Amino acid sequence: MFEKQSDRGYCPALDGIERKTLVHGEKTLMTEFRLRKGAVLPRHSHPHEQTGYLVKGRIRLFIGTESYEAQGGDSWCIPGGVEHGADIFEDSVAVEVFSPVWKRRSKSAAGVIRVTGSVTG
Repeated sequence: MFEKQSDRGYCPALDGIERKTLVHGEKTLMTEFRLRKGAVLPRHSHPHEQTGYLVKGRIRLFIGTESYEAQGGDSWCIPGGVEHGADIFEDSVAVEVFSPVWKRRSKSAAGVIRVTGSVTG
């Protein structure tokens, strides 16, 4: 599967955060996040393992009991089931890979996107 770069297809996830599925396979899902300065990703957890790469910008990641100030070029891994979140210090772009692939999306009471299984777009 190949996917050409496009500015179309971004969906609002939370205030100041947009996401777009770049490509997915049977076992992984790659998503790009556009993060606006001042946005907050509330702490949440899901069963999916999540690895990420900060393409540009500066954010503070909270993973379990640890926090880390990431800048463009930094990467991370979040085990499934571990609570995590982020504060966005600069306009940023992150690419993350989730496994297994999500099946369904729904919003929790906190507004956090909860996902399970696979998506097609």
